[in-house]
Amino acid sequence: MNRHTAREKAFQIIFQMDINEVEPKEAIQSTLETDKINDFLLSLVNGVTENKQKIDAILTEHLENWTLNRIASVERSILRIATYEIKFMDDIPNNVSINEAIELANKFGDEKSGKFINGVLSKIIA
Repeated sequence: MNRHTAREKAFQIIFQMDINEVEPKEAIQSTLETDKINDFLLSLVNGVTENKQKIDAILTEHLENWTLNRIASVERSILRIATYEIKFMDDIPNNVSINEAIELANKFGDEKSGKFINGVLSKIIA
């Protein structure tokens, strides 16, 4: 599984955890089914889970005219993953994290999701 696919699976897991309030292990099992667990995917899921309060504080600080609870679960989950990558994973360039987040937003969100994600993440790296 490449990193792009791992991010997509991590998004699905984190999204499921956000809307159903399930534990990471349960969300991973139901999302992956027959797929093998990837180290990068695990680091994203565990990292977002363990640092959720810090990540949410960073996001809240950079949201204009929005609250974290008002953001749709799709965008909130994508922002959490990208913020984790930007702030906690030094081996990934910021532009890669942002581009991957925009791709996820364009695939799973609505027509405005990509622009919204780009705007928030650009403020975080500024």
